[in-house]
Amino acid sequence: MENPDSAGGGNVLEVTVSELSFAIKRAIEEGFSYVRVRGELGRISRPASGHIYLDLKDEKAVLSGVIWRGQAARLKVQPEQGMEVVATGRLTTYPGQSRYQIVIDALEPAGVGALLARLEELKKKLAAEGLFDEERKKPIPFLPSVVGIVTSPTGAVIRDMLHGFAERFPVRVVVWPVRVQGETCGAEVAAAIRGFNALGAESCVPRPDVLIVGRGGGSIEDLWGFNEEQVARAAADSKIPLISAVGHETDWTVIDLVADARAPTPTKAAEWAVPIHSDLLERLRETRYRLGVALRRALEQQRVALRAATRGLPRLTDLLALPRQRLDAVAAQLPRALFASTRVHATRLTRAATQLRPIMLSQRVRRERQQALQAGERAIRALKLVTEVRRQTLDARTSLLASLGHRSVLARGFALVRDGAGQMVRSAASISQGDALDIEFADGRVSAMAGGEAGQKSARPNKKKGGGSPQGSLF
Repeated sequence: MENPDSAGGGNVLEVTVSELSFAIKRAIEEGFSYVRVRGELGRISRPASGHIYLDLKDEKAVLSGVIWRGQAARLKVQPEQGMEVVATGRLTTYPGQSRYQIVIDALEPAGVGALLARLEELKKKLAAEGLFDEERKKPIPFLPSVVGIVTSPTGAVIRDMLHGFAERFPVRVVVWPVRVQGETCGAEVAAAIRGFNALGAESCVPRPDVLIVGRGGGSIEDLWGFNEEQVARAAADSKIPLISAVGHETDWTVIDLVADARAPTPTKAAEWAVPIHSDLLERLRETRYRLGVALRRALEQQRVALRAATRGLPRLTDLLALPRQRLDAVAAQLPRALFASTRVHATRLTRAATQLRPIMLSQRVRRERQQALQAGERAIRALKLVTEVRRQTLDARTSLLASLGHRSVLARGFALVRDGAGQMVRSAASISQGDALDIEFADGRVSAMAGGEAGQKSARPNKKKGGGSPQGSLF
């Protein structure tokens, strides 16, 4: 039914479009002067003016937003498409397009967006410390003998890597089991990296030559344990070269930036860690062939050089001609030189002979004989003196041995009891009934038995005092 007032206008106040638009604007601004809206950032526009225009959206609606230039410069987190945020501001309208929007005063990350913001802050911090620098990264060893893997022992990752090792190059693998998702993931991974580095030569577990930290793909929440600062610092402090293999090729975590190498997948990490065995054999055969060719070429070059040098050498007869002439000249001079030398020595001998007389030799012999006799007498006196001193020392030690020896104690009425093994018995508690005993007195020995009826006559009398006498049981 048609409104009766609408046909002729009735009493409804007539306003302009601008008046109506600004009335709506005032109503919205007064009713929503302060709001907090959570949503995902969609379209983001940054014109030359410095302002930021964006869309906040959820699964049912879209809200336009604007951040003025002055406020945009003070934002702690720059908005990025796909980031989940909480926007604080006031609602207003834009009459030029008949739409409402939120003027944002503060923008905070929420959910995944918050994680991304934390991740960006951590990246900036670690980058400023130089942990991402290529200069500090270590080379991966060409052929490790032991590979350490930090991952879950029950996932598909470890199976894929072990299969990769088996296909390429069989190598010893040591697995440090950790949780690759959850609250304790970061602490366990950091402890595993430090634990591998703490292994020494005396450890029962061999120290790896290279480490692989890996897990399969997932969301940012699933991979967050590998974005923790403690994991990044453990990887940076590792003395063992480390390969990061976290997630798929499109997944990037902090440990990927710190590690010495980043593999796109765990399987690729296993391929990077060891070479292909067949390739090594082929390279070895090729190197052996090239070595043989190089040796043959070097020998041929040396042979050519030797032939050239041989042609430049003089003939043997030419080399010996001059020495032969010198030898002939010396041989011609030799007889005259021998005759002259003989004559000189004969003259010296004649001069020496005139100075030799028998009486001089006799006097020399008498002097040497007298000295020898005197030396012999001194030696005899010294020997007698040393012998006497040592005899006195021996007598004194003999007397001391006699006074301190056990036989002097036996002579005062004591006896020495030994067991069947010949060991001295110090207490009655150490003797059991039926034990064989040997009792030594000053004048001989007696065999006895603990708890027996009668002893036996000693068959080993004392050498000084004579044989012993029969002795009954002492117990």
